[in-house]
Amino acid sequence: LCPRLCPPPGASKWDVREKVWDYLEASGLADFPRPVHRRIPNFKGSRQACCSIKELDVFDRAREIKVDPDKPLEGVRLAALQARKTLLVPTPRLRTGLFNRIVPPSGATKEILRICATSQGIKEYSVPVGLDGKARVDLVVVGSVAVSEKGWRIGKGEGYADMEYAMMVSMGAVQADTPVITIVHDCQVVDIAEELLDDHDLTVDYILTPTRTIKTNCKRPKPQGIIWHKVSYEMLEKIPILKSLRYREKQAGKEVALQDEHSDLTNANTPAVLNEKAKAENTRPQAAMGSAQIGQHYVESDSLSPRLEGSGMITTVYVGNIPPSVRVSELKCALREFRATPLRLNWQGAQHRAFLDYKDKATAESAVSSLKGLSLGGNTLRVKLAKNQRNKG
Repeated sequence: LCPRLCPPPGASKWDVREKVWDYLEASGLADFPRPVHRRIPNFKGSRQACCSIKELDVFDRAREIKVDPDKPLEGVRLAALQARKTLLVPTPRLRTGLFNRIVPPSGATKEILRICATSQGIKEYSVPVGLDGKARVDLVVVGSVAVSEKGWRIGKGEGYADMEYAMMVSMGAVQADTPVITIVHDCQVVDIAEELLDDHDLTVDYILTPTRTIKTNCKRPKPQGIIWHKVSYEMLEKIPILKSLRYREKQAGKEVALQDEHSDLTNANTPAVLNEKAKAENTRPQAAMGSAQIGQHYVESDSLSPRLEGSGMITTVYVGNIPPSVRVSELKCALREFRATPLRLNWQGAQHRAFLDYKDKATAESAVSSLKGLSLGGNTLRVKLAKNQRNKG
């Protein structure tokens, strides 16, 4: 048995992380990829710890399991595939959505399943699950840097596991009683001071190590959803699907002011204010908006943006998969909310599409990135640069 690591009184989360990472490296317990610093650390015996999940009733009953992509959790991903459960793995740093569903080829051998459980397999044998994918997760498995027997967890410091869980709550993919498991080495089980925990920190119900299965009976509530006032614009830019969830919750009347907005709620450029402005504009007579609408075909030059004249570099973005129930005003609100207001909007509702003109390719590509994952009326929109670009100068 390894000695119990005891963080000193007053230790910060970062102090605890450093102590664990240093010990794993110094004791020879660290495993590939190395060094383990700034990672969810892999350790010798991780396979053994992962295998013990098969003995838990919560694993046996689960049909859909979300497992993080970290190396020490590879054995859990393999166990889920071998048991023919639906395996969901978060996309790295949530750059392209929330989940990928791992889909092994028909008649996959044990060796192919082994590959599917690796980071390479996640890339080769996965399909994305959108916001409208109706995921229902029965079991959540996360990596940790340190965890206490009470179920209090410390990750590597980037907050992705906490955010993934909060996003799953927002999507309705997990319930308050959905079990959470972590896989660690025995030396990663340490005493954690409760004052280090925050409202957004995810707690765990089971800890699996190479030698023990610990049921924490944790009473501390898990995150109830996304705590928007702790989310920055920078994080919103990094995680496109977060924008879609925020827009969805805003439409449902929930409070979604961001960290940056809390410090300056009177700033007239905040999305909340822009959204009110958009609503006001949508009630004006059409003639005052410089727009023309014939049936379902609608073209508008946005008065908030520079005019098109004199520019020969206009780049068009295609927006498809728009549901029949969605109105042009809803798309306009979303574009303002996501800071992707075009110079001109060409609405073709009957064809379930729209075309957005931007001043140049860089601005158009930024808009595509911002709108990736946007869901309106229950559909995830298809957003990409239009195939046919033409000189509009």
